[in-house]
Amino acid sequence: MTLGLTGCSIIETLDEAVTGVSEYVFGADNLEPPVVLTDYNQEVAIDVLWKENIGEGPGEGYFKLLPVVTDKSIFVADGKGLVKALEPHTGNQQWETETGFTLSAGPGLGKEALVFASSHAEVVALNPQNGRQLWKTKVSSEVLSTPVVVNGIVIIRSIDGRMVALNELDGHKLWEFDRSVPALSLRGSGTPVVDGDLLIGGFDNGKLLALRLKDGRQIWEASVAMPKGRSEVERLVDLDSDPLIQDGVIFIASYQGGISAAQTNNGNIVWRNEDISAFSGMSQAGRYLYLTDPASDVYQLDQRNGLSLWKQKDLHQRKLTAAVVYGDYVVVGDFEGYVHWLSVSDGRQLGRLQVDAGGIAITPVVKDNIVYVYAKDGTLAALKAR
Repeated sequence: MTLGLTGCSIIETLDEAVTGVSEYVFGADNLEPPVVLTDYNQEVAIDVLWKENIGEGPGEGYFKLLPVVTDKSIFVADGKGLVKALEPHTGNQQWETETGFTLSAGPGLGKEALVFASSHAEVVALNPQNGRQLWKTKVSSEVLSTPVVVNGIVIIRSIDGRMVALNELDGHKLWEFDRSVPALSLRGSGTPVVDGDLLIGGFDNGKLLALRLKDGRQIWEASVAMPKGRSEVERLVDLDSDPLIQDGVIFIASYQGGISAAQTNNGNIVWRNEDISAFSGMSQAGRYLYLTDPASDVYQLDQRNGLSLWKQKDLHQRKLTAAVVYGDYVVVGDFEGYVHWLSVSDGRQLGRLQVDAGGIAITPVVKDNIVYVYAKDGTLAALKAR
């Protein structure tokens, strides 16, 4: 195995990232198989409100085609360039368009534009009212991070470590920030978040950075994940999960470098839990954080100190999505297309429903007491607990 490659090119999908690293370190024969699902007394009934097909779906690659749900529309795309707008409560189609791009991330929704990025370093903006193309532009490399649209600025983060700001109305470049990536890293990148006039994002070297939104000037930098071990694989500490901001504190997970909390105004570390890592995002409810680790165990953490309050191991190695909070439940999808409903109080399984046998890799989206699940085969389902 040759490690001397530049910036993410060694590993083609997130599933391959985790599997490839495990095989390299431990040998393929020692990989743990996914837990087989067993019957239990289901305590929650799950209604399927509707199902619709979105072309060929997000596909097998680590494409961040996360649906955006508003009060009036759901915007969602497949990897081949098909974009649809649907009515949230019925699934009825409002419009669709073929962009002609191999879409890999998006949409990001602003006041004027619906923005997608492609695996061929293209950024395209559509009119959210009818799907007509507004503009397109090129960036430096493939984009696997959801575009962020705020205050008339589109933030695009590409896998070569660059962040570029574009004008939402016409796509012209406003500023660019460049940070080198390690020789070996996981395929993927977290979506930066905006806090006031700051743009905050994690990088593949374990650094968390804050840039000034209007001009890209660096305000602070913090080391939140420390590499350990001797081999390149053991020292992977990619910050590929999306940061989460709550009450002036930013929470972020790394692949092998733990979970950290830092102050948004200066980057000072509030706490660090090096025993739990993640490459998917976190969700928050009350004073708790919820996440899925690389072995597909689900955790509840106290956001005040990072301590684990419960751990759910019954779905071990089932390639779970990030955990999202839905009322009194924590919801995850798995590689066989099951959506699992766990208790927020202790993590026990309460119910499950199979949406699609091909699997779910996109994090479920919760809006107005409905969970929207986007499966690999293109099935978009609206689910509700009862």
